[in-house]
Amino acid sequence: MTFSHLLFPAIGYLFGSLTFSIWITRLVKGVDVRDSGSGHATTTNTIRQAGFGWGALVLILDIAKGFVPTWLAVSQNAPTYIIALTAVFAVLGHCYPVFAQFRGGMGLATTGGAFLAINPLAFFISLGLLVLLVLTIRHSARASVFTGILVAPVFWLFNLRDAAFWTAAGAGIVIAVRFFIDWNRQYRELWLDREKPKSS
Repeated sequence: MTFSHLLFPAIGYLFGSLTFSIWITRLVKGVDVRDSGSGHATTTNTIRQAGFGWGALVLILDIAKGFVPTWLAVSQNAPTYIIALTAVFAVLGHCYPVFAQFRGGMGLATTGGAFLAINPLAFFISLGLLVLLVLTIRHSARASVFTGILVAPVFWLFNLRDAAFWTAAGAGIVIAVRFFIDWNRQYRELWLDREKPKSS
């Protein structure tokens, strides 16, 4: 390990703190993406306020926030724990961004980007686990909480015991904590994460 390796987690946090959903929605619509829907800086809230195309762009950029710093750590042959810390700090930056009063997103896309940088198989396994739990539980937030808790043990079962496992362990905790605040939230459309209309 060299001193430069210690910079990767800091780079990860700064990348994660790039709040594209807030900036893009403010630029396009002149509103704060967190003022409607779930109240979080997410792709789905961007879709609600700015449209599907802008939401898709935010999704790609949020994935890149996890991918780029983690890939930099991997490409520099940083120790396993530094790679994992870089990924986890990118997720922390996304959820609690220094550039947006620490009110950010939920961490799924950024975690996915980190998995892509470490091992694409980890990305597809985690995505499959999330989809399976959403279809089974039929509640996006609760499914995400359980995904955060279960993803590391699932990686272990699939013999993924490198930096992807430790990233799953750390980022999984962040995701579980983040989504737990929406545990009792009601949904109308799972895919778009909308609230159910109140009965009159």
